[in-house]
Amino acid sequence: MATVIIGAGIIGSATAFYLTEPPSTATASSIHLVESSPELFASASGHAAGFLARDWFSPPLASLGALSFDLHKELAEQRNGAEKWGYCRSTGTSLAEVKGKRGDEWLRDGKSRAEAAATHEFIDGSGPAWLTQSRNGKVEVISEDDSTAQVHPLRLSRFLLSTCLERGVQLHQPCQPMTVNNDSEGKISSVIIASSANPEKQISIPCSRLIITAGAWTPRVFQTLFPKSRKTIPITSLAGHSLLIRSPRWNIGDETKGRGGCHAVFTTDETGYSPEIFSRVGGEIYIAGLNSATLPLPERATDREIDEKSIGVLKATAKRLLGKHDGDDDLEILREGLCFRPVGEKGAPIVGKVDEGLLGMKLNCGVWIAAGHGPWGISLSLGTGKVMSEMVERRQTSANVRKLGL
Repeated sequence: MATVIIGAGIIGSATAFYLTEPPSTATASSIHLVESSPELFASASGHAAGFLARDWFSPPLASLGALSFDLHKELAEQRNGAEKWGYCRSTGTSLAEVKGKRGDEWLRDGKSRAEAAATHEFIDGSGPAWLTQSRNGKVEVISEDDSTAQVHPLRLSRFLLSTCLERGVQLHQPCQPMTVNNDSEGKISSVIIASSANPEKQISIPCSRLIITAGAWTPRVFQTLFPKSRKTIPITSLAGHSLLIRSPRWNIGDETKGRGGCHAVFTTDETGYSPEIFSRVGGEIYIAGLNSATLPLPERATDREIDEKSIGVLKATAKRLLGKHDGDDDLEILREGLCFRPVGEKGAPIVGKVDEGLLGMKLNCGVWIAAGHGPWGISLSLGTGKVMSEMVERRQTSANVRKLGL
């Protein structure tokens, strides 16, 4: 059975990966990944933090979160993830710098990825060596042992996709979905895609199963393919700027010292936003948290325009929290980034089959959506990919995702 996956980011690649893993019976060459961007992983899949958590999720996501975290650990152990994509244990911490105000207050207010962290026991601890603490600053550990980890999302995404291609999965890139073809009974028989560079160059891909994993672009893809549908996919985009930094106070040797592993630091800033800082294997430090729901979603991920003012705010935060006490700037900026995260209307992703009545047409193939993961796309990627592979093959799912349907 031919499977077409629209969107070759980490969710689409993970879905194709598990469709080509036992006990799946899919033929790799019959799986088609369609990606419109001329640059692979140009948005959240390549520019996100890569922070993983096992039990920081609301009840509808708890089962998927635990499954995905365990799959990340299992895959890293099987495929040397520590070396290939920087898989490493991480310690989640809250930094409070204002007397009477904890650094995790914004977490408990539900304003970022760690809203569930408030349910954890807090343990006094010291922060990582690369963190510049003020005299009044206080760091507290907010993660249980072995319940958080860190990966390099771009390297993980590349591993998943390259493995799929080695197995025979077909990648169409840069190509965009145009329409669906109907057979004599008015049912879907194939998907028409066109070259992004030359829209007149179109090809028809046989389709028995259609999966949309286009991230923040999922509503547009759905509307393009099913123009008669009256259903609007409830996913919006959240733009987030980021910096990738190298500090002389974080190096490969530090990864095995003390508590070991990487660190995640959640804090607040006097400018009103909530910085998130993550150290990665290989000496990199990622800083983000400056998000905007009003920045327009571009036609393609590579059409993004980085806002220098936002980058300036992040650089100031980096200098304050990662710089030297004497004020000298010894931080190296490796990359300035902007990505668009897909956010589900209910605060949870859509992971499930689309009811035929919502499509506005008959079909002889199933249509599924896996998108809207917000700040948890990397963490939930493997679990989502596995569950989607099970759904399309009508097997029992490894996680309870009944409340994540459209």
